Formats: sequence, structure tokens, C-alpha cells
Amino acid sequence: MFENLSGKLGQVFDRLRKRGALSEADVNEAMREVRVALLEADVALPVVKNFIDNVKSKAVGQEVLRSVTPGQMVIKIVHDSLIEMLGGRSDAPGAETSEIDLAAVAPVPILMVGLQGSGKTTSTAKIALRLTQKDRKKVLMASLDVHRPAAQEQLKILGEQTGVACLPIVPGQMPVEIAKRALQAAKLGGYDVLMLDTAGRLHVDEALMLEVAAVRDATQPHEVLLVADSLTGQDAVNVAKSFNDRLGVTGIVLTRVDGDGRGGAALSMRAVTGKPIKLIGVGEKLDAIEPFHPQRIAQRILGMGDIVSLVEKAAETIEKEEAERLAARVQKGQFDLNDMASQLKQLRKMGGMSSVMDMLPGVGKIKQQMAGANVDERMLKRQEAIIASMTREERKNPKVIHASRKKRIAAGSGTSVQDVNKLLKQHLQMADMMKRMSKLGQKGFMRSMMGAMGGLPGMPK
Repeated sequence: MFENLSGKLGQVFDRLRKRGALSEADVNEAMREVRVALLEADVALPVVKNFIDNVKSKAVGQEVLRSVTPGQMVIKIVHDSLIEMLGGRSDAPGAETSEIDLAAVAPVPILMVGLQGSGKTTSTAKIALRLTQKDRKKVLMASLDVHRPAAQEQLKILGEQTGVACLPIVPGQMPVEIAKRALQAAKLGGYDVLMLDTAGRLHVDEALMLEVAAVRDATQPHEVLLVADSLTGQDAVNVAKSFNDRLGVTGIVLTRVDGDGRGGAALSMRAVTGKPIKLIGVGEKLDAIEPFHPQRIAQRILGMGDIVSLVEKAAETIEKEEAERLAARVQKGQFDLNDMASQLKQLRKMGGMSSVMDMLPGVGKIKQQMAGANVDERMLKRQEAIIASMTREERKNPKVIHASRKKRIAAGSGTSVQDVNKLLKQHLQMADMMKRMSKLGQKGFMRSMMGAMGGLPGMPK
């Protein structure tokens, strides 16, 4: 997300950093380029205008023009203004995050609204799973979509996959009846949260609004979450305004964020509706949803990385015992193909190389190199398949893998001998790095970890 915007802003700021002093004309020229970059990223025109006016009023002041590093000061002003646009506060990092509010009498009704195809049903299951696992809540899901074929069955299947309870389907019932039955079942069943997945339409229409409004009046939801597809750009902003005007939306859930290189919808929605973006969908898997942090998103846009999110994701996905085992082996200078397979598995669980690099500061150019080299994220799975096709002896001692064994491994993993050779070379480079790291002590070990990433598949030198 924001890759195009981040790249263009990076070029503007690189030029600002190189100049010792800035005139008002320099700032105006930079702001013109920032304006074009925001518009190309599908940010709504009124939002762009307000943003640029806000930045210019601060950036042409004497404080910036007389600063020791005026370029850095302009970048800080843009950074702080981005945080404010996204609904955060630059003076209170972390305080701006707005997750789902459950401070109400159980069962807390949460109404999911939005257009058809925006990802409402999947988002309902994702949020239910998140509330179950992270907040230890007992959740009941109910589909009120009687219009789209098999919509209720879809939520039922997602409930089975996530282990979250789903209201039994009663053919012929209308949305308001289902909602009332769901509320009663949630009360009798001792549930903490009731997720209500409503029907969508291809566009905002009166019938849709009346139906959803009737459900809202019958259930009095504590949260009304608008699910919007970030790929729809400007139209997503218009949809958000329509739903908010009619239903009183309390928050926004942005889907398919991982597939949008522009990100204009995220930048515009908060400013246009005044409602916080609470969660963003970052992948197809049912656990691929995360809180929206304005400050962290602003840092990603400006190429500053998001180390806090990276650490949090690592803590959630990396198995502690496995990490300690690997650390102990590396400190002894040991690193075989079993260890490499473990690293590949953990990297894939964190969302792959691209997901990790999105959170590292200053890696925009490296990502461009990866894109230019047509690096395929599926390579991680192929690498794992190659290692899985080896015998226990071969994984512990790669030196025994000669020509005939390489042919067998390639055939067993559905790859080529060339792929096997590449993996063995990468392992050799990583093993050498680990041996050097083991001689540097704990501080040197940490300093060299980034260097070790160069040996991972898909990473440029």
C-alpha cells in the first residue's frame, strides 16, 4: 500500500535534503509535486487542497527557512500533517489508534455495512476471529444477507474455518427477523459480541439504506462498521459519505489494502467522514487484519518504516522455542538446511519478504530492485519444497548433495537442478555469515542480523 505515493514523495524529499537552504519558491515547488503525487494516489481533491494549505502555512515560516536542516523540517511538517489527516496526533504517538469499542452491555452488537463485493462477509469472520483470539471474547456471527445466493452459507463455512459460532440458517426469514433472532440467541448463549453481516448492493440505493436502517433500529448496534474496498479509490470516499449520512457510521474497515499501491481511499476517508479507520485487511488469510495506526502509516508513506509493527508481527508469529533454539545454534556457528527451512517458514508466516520490507526504514529502492528482478514471493514455498525433498542426512550435511542427488531432489520438489543449486549457494552464504556472527559476540550478532537477510531468497545484494 502507498508504494506509488511513497516513491514519488521520496524523490521530492531527496531533492530537499540536498539543498543547504530553502527559499519560499523551493517550498512552493515541492508542494506542487506533493499535490500531484497525492492526486495521482486517488486522494480526494478537497482533502489535498486542505493538506497542502496546512503544510505551506507552516513550511514557509521563518522557523523552517532559518533552520539548520530546512529540508528535514519540511519533511517533519509533512509527516505531522499526514498523521493529522489520517486521524492521529503527532504530539501523542500511539494515542490515536481507534480499535473496535466493546465498552457496552453484552452481547455487544456490531453491524457490518457496505457495498456488495467490498469484503463484508470475510471481514466479519476476520474481526470475529481477532476478537476471539486477541480479546478472548465469545462471538456469535449472523448473516442477514438474504439477497446474494449462498451468502449465509459462506459465513457459515467461514465460521467453521475460524471456530466461531454462526447463527443457524432459517430459510424464508427476512433481515430484521434474523437480526432479532440473533440478538436473542446471543443473550441466551452468553455471548460477548454479536457480529451482524448485512446485504450489500452494487451501488448505494434507497432500498439498501432502508433495509440496513431497519436492522440498525431493531438491534441498536454499539458499532456500525463500514467495509470499503480500498481499490475503488475516489468512489470509496463517496460511498463512505453516503453511508455515514444515512446510518451514522462509527468506524471504517478498509479491505484489500495489500493490493492497492496508491492508498488514496485511506488518506481521504478519515478527512471526509470524520470517522476513524479502525482496521485494515492486509491479505486473504483470515488472520490478515490489523489495527490502523495513523502515525505508523505516515511513517511508511514517507519511507521511514514501521519497526514497531514489525516487532509486533514477529512476536505474534515467531515461535519462541524455535527462535531460541536457532539463536543458540547460530551463536555456536551452526546453521544447516533444517535451520534455513525454519527461517523460511517463519518469514512466510509474517507475510513474506514484501510484507517485512514494507516495515523496514529506507528500503524503497531495494523493493524497486526486487520488482525489477521479477522476484516471486512463491519462491519461499519452492525453497521449502526443495528442502522437504531432501533426506535427513542431506539437510544436516549439504556437502553430500552431488549431481545425482540434486536430480532426485529437483524431481521430488517439482523444481529444476538450477533451483537446487541456487538454494545450496544461498545456504552456504548464510552459513558463512552465521559463523562470522558467532565470533562477534552478542552486540555484533545483533548488528549483523540485517546483513544475514541478504542471503534470504529474493533479497538483492
